Amino acid sequence: MSRASKLTLLGTSLFATTTVVLVHFQQEWEKKAMHQGVVRDMEQQRIKKERQLDFDMQRVLEAEYKKEQSVHDAIAAADAAAKAEDKVS
Repeated sequence: MSRASKLTLLGTSLFATTTVVLVHFQQEWEKKAMHQGVVRDMEQQRIKKERQLDFDMQRVLEAEYKKEQSVHDAIAAADAAAKAEDKVS
């Protein structure tokens, strides 16, 4: 085998080996990135669920407080008072 053919064989072998190794590492990096996306999505879903539970609890508390306390619209009361004063004047 000539020297040129040996160098060609060595070069192509190194190129092929390097390509296989690089593709392997690239797949590992992509797999890790995809897993991080799943972890991030699960965390966002957990936060969303917590916020929804807090919102529901606040709605229940608001309903209980409205049962216990008489709540009226301050703006409507001020308008009614202003109209009453206008009629008296």
